[in-house]
Amino acid sequence: MTSRTTKKPTNTAYAALLRGVNVGGSRKVPMAELREILEGLGHEDVRTYLQSGNAVFTSARTDADGLARELEQAIEARFGFAVACLVLDGARLRAVADACPFPAAELEGKQLHATFLSEQPDASRFDGIDREAHLPEEFRLGDRVLYLYAPEGLGRSKLAEVLARPALTQGIDATTRNWNTVAKLVEMTSD
Repeated sequence: MTSRTTKKPTNTAYAALLRGVNVGGSRKVPMAELREILEGLGHEDVRTYLQSGNAVFTSARTDADGLARELEQAIEARFGFAVACLVLDGARLRAVADACPFPAAELEGKQLHATFLSEQPDASRFDGIDREAHLPEEFRLGDRVLYLYAPEGLGRSKLAEVLARPALTQGIDATTRNWNTVAKLVEMTSD
């Protein structure tokens, strides 16, 4: 008699990045409620990081875009407003960190940022930016990510203002995290 063993599916670690929540007193999404939503969607090992819309979870599902749409629908049903969500697996986060064109280890976390993009924009969208005029600030386009070096921080960055213009990200969901947050999410999805 042969015995059959059922192999439990391996869960993938994901980070959910919510765009524009808990900023300036509007679009409040309490992290405890975000955890409840993710658990209600059947995800496991749910944790949040900071109050700015970062969550980590595991799931047997492998469709990150589908997970993001499902989370967006659940947030809108719960809070009554739409929130763009990007869901990235741990391997993608690690690849973003590894491909950073700036010396991340030598910079303060507030000086380096990653803007995660739902799809890859054509590089020509950025041709009209006068890069020389914004030095020492710089940006580089990666694989569905825009890296920004802003020595004085994002709040004082003139280049960040230019990069946030709707014409540059039209049709693309985008959300920015400082490098400390990127590094922490890489760590949390690698556990």
